[in-house]
Amino acid sequence: MIGISKLYCGTVEPSDALRYGRHSSALPSHLLQFSKDKRPVVVWNVTRKCNLKCVHCYAHATEQAPADELTTAEGKALIDDLAAFGAPVMLFSGGEPLVRKDLPELAAYAVDKGMRAVISTNGTLITPTVARTLKSIGLSYVGISLDGMKPINDKFRGVPGAYDKALEGIRNCQDADIKVGLRFTINRFNVDEIPAIFDLLETMDIPRVCFYHLVYAGRGSEMVKEDLSLDDTRKAVDLIIDRTKALYDKGLSKEVLTVDNHADGPYLYLRMLREDPERAAEVLELLKMNEGNNSGRGIGCVSWDGEVYADQFWRHHSFGNVRQRPFSKIWTEPEDELLRQLKTKKQYVTGRCAGCAWLDICGGNFRVRAEAVTGDVWAPDPACYLTDEEIAQTV
Repeated sequence: MIGISKLYCGTVEPSDALRYGRHSSALPSHLLQFSKDKRPVVVWNVTRKCNLKCVHCYAHATEQAPADELTTAEGKALIDDLAAFGAPVMLFSGGEPLVRKDLPELAAYAVDKGMRAVISTNGTLITPTVARTLKSIGLSYVGISLDGMKPINDKFRGVPGAYDKALEGIRNCQDADIKVGLRFTINRFNVDEIPAIFDLLETMDIPRVCFYHLVYAGRGSEMVKEDLSLDDTRKAVDLIIDRTKALYDKGLSKEVLTVDNHADGPYLYLRMLREDPERAAEVLELLKMNEGNNSGRGIGCVSWDGEVYADQFWRHHSFGNVRQRPFSKIWTEPEDELLRQLKTKKQYVTGRCAGCAWLDICGGNFRVRAEAVTGDVWAPDPACYLTDEEIAQTV
């Protein structure tokens, strides 16, 4: 996760994170990525059931809930363990998390245990009543997925009217005074929608957007050929940077992030080095704190059936199940060789990653994407768009 607005527009300084000792338990949510203890943000896919049919769904969501979902009691036991472990955030996802009737009860329980509770949703089920309920339990944030304006979004979501329902959900969150933001997965069919997404931030006064690079997992594994070329990825990242700065110059301080391609960090730094060397030095310090990809370390995933994964995309390799062993034990006393390797993965990467000057900042990028394309989990990430000259440049 690369904070474009934080880094490029200078809305966060290294001293901001240092002021809190860089401990995740003390850091405000917008600074969590700069923690040094890297207690994992945990994505809990509370259900596989969904009311939409998204073509790029990493969870292979279905119309029916699976019979082996964690029960409410098992979910609370998971939250007890995570809270005691010091995991700072519980991100409730799916499928569509709001199809679970006990979702408000579970989110309220996490908040009561001192965790930040956030929801990743398609937004279509957020009625005014649901929004007020989510506000009352102390939810920190609602991230609503859009993949463009109405024609493009509804095509990707597989259900006509999904766009209008999602916008209605955004308005209902705003009326209930819940922080709400957008989630946009970039691919060659919707990359031209990025300007319209920025326009939507402005016209609807939405404070945050995350632009996700495509990860080849779940139904998204069938979209490898639909990913941007490396050159087009660079152009898309430049566009995101430019539009973020344009909003900032207008006095509109929006939080803009890119997610799931950690080449964005070095790429942003190299741009800053050309434009503002003094600020570039501060950006480099923040990127070092961020440490790039943290799958298996600073982020983890629990599935609807209790299986534990390195992240929400790496669903074909389980490290254990919380029904048999607490997440905290699975995570800190790993019995799985891959999980042990991911804790120190920089020593295992090969090819151009192994000799890259930005390895400490990128963290080896997305291993699951490398595995999906090459069959080798330690091969270079095929979505890294840095040139050979750029990866050789001295940090």
